[in-house]
Amino acid sequence: MLELPEVLTLVRQLNESVKNRRIRKVWPPTKAHKFCWYNGEPEEYDKALSGSRIAGAEGFGTFAELIFDNGRKLCVNDGVNLRLMPAGKVPGNYQLMMELDDGQALVFTVAMYGGIFEHDGSYDNHYYLASRNSTSPFAQDFPAYYLRLFSESKPTLSAKAFLATEQRFPGIGNGTLQDILFEAGIHPKRKIGTLEQWERDKLLQAVMKVLNDMTKHGGRDTEKDLFGVFGGYKTKMSKNTAGTNCGQCGGTILKENYLGGSVYFCPECQHQDLAGQHPVM
Repeated sequence: MLELPEVLTLVRQLNESVKNRRIRKVWPPTKAHKFCWYNGEPEEYDKALSGSRIAGAEGFGTFAELIFDNGRKLCVNDGVNLRLMPAGKVPGNYQLMMELDDGQALVFTVAMYGGIFEHDGSYDNHYYLASRNSTSPFAQDFPAYYLRLFSESKPTLSAKAFLATEQRFPGIGNGTLQDILFEAGIHPKRKIGTLEQWERDKLLQAVMKVLNDMTKHGGRDTEKDLFGVFGGYKTKMSKNTAGTNCGQCGGTILKENYLGGSVYFCPECQHQDLAGQHPVM
């Protein structure tokens, strides 16, 4: 699933690989997917985009967006796999395909769920706007934004819920938060109201440091980029490391189901202490 490091990696690769290419043809889905959503009918995307030039790409939150020289845009969210490949090697099943003027093709597929939205700049989807208008963890004013949201959030929220729900931090999801919490030494179920001031500050620093590391290395090793290659950031807490030894203390990395997804943590480095969780006064 695309989270901020993968979105920014994808956008960088799109700008390096397909910027200024013209769209020869846009092909509608070859296979219906009931959990793939479009803005309008995908059969109309060719009329809107064919002949236009890719002016560039932008990334924000969980969205990557192609910008065309005719004023149109096309964005994808976190559940879409976008690949660049020779047009002659496109797989038989896809949810959208753009044939480019250099013999390449951009192929959009969805495994579980995702959206491919062509629009004129007035797309008003709640999640799209939340991502576009969010304060980036790389922005100068992010610390102030983080501290304000922390002070406004219920003290009974868990660390996972604070980071990855309610669109507080679009682009931080159930994948990136695992290493953020490990870096901060905070258990995913820990109530944020029990965090001392130094722990709150450490969590803020972990958000910025880990996301920067993930982006710098081309995304996580659990996700693939525009060319189908896994990212270069080696996750410490993920499906790849569950059941192995923690690189920090040697303990066993555990996996549990929590808040609609899996959490991975080291019980030695990230103490839960649920029995004594009372808000810090």
